[in-house]
Amino acid sequence: MKGVEEVLPGYIDGNVKNPSYREVCSGRTGHSEAISITYNPKVIKLTDLLLIFFNTHDPTTLNRQGNDVGTQYRSGIYFTEIEQKTVTLQIIKKLEFEKIFDNPILTEVKEATPFYKAEIEHLNYFNENPDQPYCNYLIDPKITKLKKYFSKYISE
Repeated sequence: MKGVEEVLPGYIDGNVKNPSYREVCSGRTGHSEAISITYNPKVIKLTDLLLIFFNTHDPTTLNRQGNDVGTQYRSGIYFTEIEQKTVTLQIIKKLEFEKIFDNPILTEVKEATPFYKAEIEHLNYFNENPDQPYCNYLIDPKITKLKKYFSKYISE
């Protein structure tokens, strides 16, 4: 994405320091699987990143994304600055007012706690594992949607 400088997979909002993927998957650490995004606001705005976020996953299901079920799959935005919280809540309010989703948005909006980077095999997972069923059935449709609706933000 134009303006996105770094995307790191990892875990946030839990009660164990430096959790492993296996621990997070157990649901006992309290963490959510997440990504940390570093971006240049002169190139892409937070509002645009939020609209991409809300359009490429289901923010209306509690503790679930597709076939993945558990608190580690909750929809969440973890802000590091109050302005991020304000903008996020405005976007959610607008999406709900416009009835973009059939059900209420359940995305939690919370102050960021320590973010723990995922293990190396999770970095660049989609590009490294294009033939995995998870990538084919869950990620490919999101990439297609991203290209269709947000093509102006995609780097060549």
